[in-house]
Amino acid sequence: MSADEIIDIVDENDRVIGRSPRGEAYARGLRHRCAFILARDAEGRIFVHRRTPSKLVFPSLYDMFVGGVVGAGEGYDEAALREAEEELGVTGLPRPAYLFKFRYDDGAGHSWWSAVYEVRCDLPVRPQAEEVAWHAFLSEAELERRLGEWEWTPDGLAAYERLKAYGPGPARPAPASEPGGTA
Repeated sequence: MSADEIIDIVDENDRVIGRSPRGEAYARGLRHRCAFILARDAEGRIFVHRRTPSKLVFPSLYDMFVGGVVGAGEGYDEAALREAEEELGVTGLPRPAYLFKFRYDDGAGHSWWSAVYEVRCDLPVRPQAEEVAWHAFLSEAELERRLGEWEWTPDGLAAYERLKAYGPGPARPAPASEPGGTA
């Protein structure tokens, strides 16, 4: 999405109250909607990337989610699939599985509703050069090690902490102690 594309503006309960160009919504701190998708490969590793310096929000920071802003009139589910395919550079992904939604607030007047999804991507990825400066699939252990070393998007970190508390998801293997577990 470009800075001129129109997005829905929402209230504290995620109800649409207006529309605005994306760049203006960012500049004025208008609450909007985002989709966050945790992409795992066939081995369960997580797609991690470094954002390009040209990104409007959190340039050059690392993120463990692909995703982005939900367009005006677009649903979270549609945005999740669109954003995952665009950022990973693939077509034919399964529909990402919805996990939960939360309101991100940075405490400085920037807030957005964030729907968190997970998807398994068995396809070779070709991330968008204008979105992704570097990428790799990392094991959860490697990702955890990098949390204290790399500078991460704050909303991605907030979503990741909630995801860890949420528990095993549809694209993640359950721990060995749970039925069907393989760990």
